[in-house]
Amino acid sequence: MSQTAQRQIEIVEVGPRDGLQNEPTLLPTATKVAFIERAVAAGLKRIEVTSFVNPKKVPQMADAEDVLKALQRREGVYYVGLVLNRKGFDRAVAAGCNEIGMAVVASDTFNQRNQGATTDESIAAWLDIAKSAHVAGVRPQVTISAAFGCPFEGEVAAERVVEIATRVAEGRPYEIALADTIGVGVPSQVTDLLGRVREAVPGMRLRCHFHNTRNTGIANAYAAVAAGATALDASIGGIGGCPFAPAATGNIPTEDLLYMLERMGVSTGVDLDALIDTGRWLQDQLGRNVPGLLVKAGNFPRPRAAA
Repeated sequence: MSQTAQRQIEIVEVGPRDGLQNEPTLLPTATKVAFIERAVAAGLKRIEVTSFVNPKKVPQMADAEDVLKALQRREGVYYVGLVLNRKGFDRAVAAGCNEIGMAVVASDTFNQRNQGATTDESIAAWLDIAKSAHVAGVRPQVTISAAFGCPFEGEVAAERVVEIATRVAEGRPYEIALADTIGVGVPSQVTDLLGRVREAVPGMRLRCHFHNTRNTGIANAYAAVAAGATALDASIGGIGGCPFAPAATGNIPTEDLLYMLERMGVSTGVDLDALIDTGRWLQDQLGRNVPGLLVKAGNFPRPRAAA
């Protein structure tokens, strides 16, 4: 890591939304709430708890309002709801989300399949939603999805991502996230793209969202930290994926990411052992093993047994 790299980074837990949305098992609302409460207890302050989308397309998120209703409110903890349009935003605000995230896909084909709109239409919707969010006192942030590659159009030009970042920045987002939705990016690409976006929107907080589809997720996270990202998305156990993109498998596991960062001396304020315990608990709830490696291997060094 370079001498200019940050020594502190924020982790945004996306397991309850991006993690569970791709699971064949529909977990009960109470189990989802317990999952979120465990994440908060481990020290995570920003948690993507659900999405306000068509329940026929994403049945795993059909209980969005019930999840928010059951959550305990805590000072400094942000419950993030993903929205794709005005209807979703209105539902999220009414449910009590204190932060909303919207996705704008870098390719028109994927944006049409994911959101039923062109990229330009989604940018216009974001600008309208961001304005309303500021008025409502809800923190708005936006993700540029498929920023590192599209499953339908292939390579995505960095210039295209920079153009979108410049346009969405007009909505005064809390931060802009660059998402490798299908897990095709590599560290050099992360370094280059973050550098270009930082130059185009100076002073903007930048977050990164990586999938581990081709086993480059953790390496990309390292590159993002070194390149000045202020936050990283991750999913406990490494569960997740995008139901609208072929072979878009899991997110980077929160506990595996945290292990790397802690051993590098990067502070996150999160309890790693609590995350490992939650990953193992999650396996029981899903009835299968999760992709995360620390769930299997445990922390290092292991706590010494009491004398």
